[in-house]
Amino acid sequence: MPPDGAAGAPVEVRLRDLRPTTDPVELVGRVVTFERREITRKSDGGRRPLASGLLSDGTATVRFTWWDPPREEIERGTVLRAVGAEVREFRGRAELTFNWKTKVGPASEAELPRIDGDAVPFRTVRELAPRDEGFRVEVRVARASSRTVTVGEERRVVHEGVLADASGAVAFSAWSDFGLKAGEAVRISGGYVRSFRGRAQLVLDERSSVVRIDGAGLPEAAELLRAPPRPIAEVEDAGGGEAVAVEGLVVGLLPPSGLVYRCPTCRRSVTNGLCRVHGAVEGQADLRARIVLDDGTGALTVNAGRAETEALWGVTLDEAKRRLRETPDPSLLEEQLYESLLGRRLRVRGSGTKDDFGVTLVPDSIERAEVDLDATAETLRARWGGHR
Repeated sequence: MPPDGAAGAPVEVRLRDLRPTTDPVELVGRVVTFERREITRKSDGGRRPLASGLLSDGTATVRFTWWDPPREEIERGTVLRAVGAEVREFRGRAELTFNWKTKVGPASEAELPRIDGDAVPFRTVRELAPRDEGFRVEVRVARASSRTVTVGEERRVVHEGVLADASGAVAFSAWSDFGLKAGEAVRISGGYVRSFRGRAQLVLDERSSVVRIDGAGLPEAAELLRAPPRPIAEVEDAGGGEAVAVEGLVVGLLPPSGLVYRCPTCRRSVTNGLCRVHGAVEGQADLRARIVLDDGTGALTVNAGRAETEALWGVTLDEAKRRLRETPDPSLLEEQLYESLLGRRLRVRGSGTKDDFGVTLVPDSIERAEVDLDATAETLRARWGGHR
């Protein structure tokens, strides 16, 4: 590589400082995503390999296109140094192109730029958007837990939960254990935002910084999780949320509900002894209720698990299996569950996602909601201008 200042020498830049230019640049970044494909050349109809994905250095996340990438697998988390990369603009954002002139090779963790948490801009939770990086947030841990998952052939622990400030709540996931506990106030820098099930999610890795703070001005965890119910139409417009509370009447039950069977490996529903991922399996019995809740402004689906279904129905899993042995027709159990729930007024809190079929809520809690007749009468009088 020519010495600094030589004509044509690529200038090393941080990703947050990338600007479209005709001059090549040099950079170091971590692979966030990597996807291979092929395109057809118009000149001769031949196939040309291409890779694309996201590259991050802690200051920003930038999309890249890599023509004729190496055949060796490029794993997520790999640190690369690219010399002679081109920068262009696409839809108002800088993007990188690696071509035959670009030298791309592995780099060490030490070569990534150090991020000073106080030097990066402050963001509120509401301001976070997918692909954001190079920011810090001050939040309260509303919920935190860990679970073991299978990644390839390896069992790993992922830490996840909900963080919030006065502007809103956001889910987080971390492969490193930062010891986050519900109720703590923390300052986080070095994370990045991705889109997960249509919502923003804050991702923390080994380069993220988590510092405990006093939390002055942040809402308490109990306050975050006990927010008053919102109209379902408002939840739909927001695309769901991490700490959603709604209240409405049960107007329907979607199949499969009642007694269901799950794959012992992935917990997906089993139909006729077949899991769509693991094939023929011996399903494990479970209870669930896919409740349709309506509040007059809109409707959503509540996916209640075994504990919530048993509490609402008053029938345990063992009792449901006994009834099925006496009358081997699962649809009768589903009908009994439906009759016991129809018309009930429920208050549900949990996390919601939106897809083509509407909003689905995974509940943290489900409670019977009593109607305050006096308050309802006052609301109706106000709506109708005080006329009796």
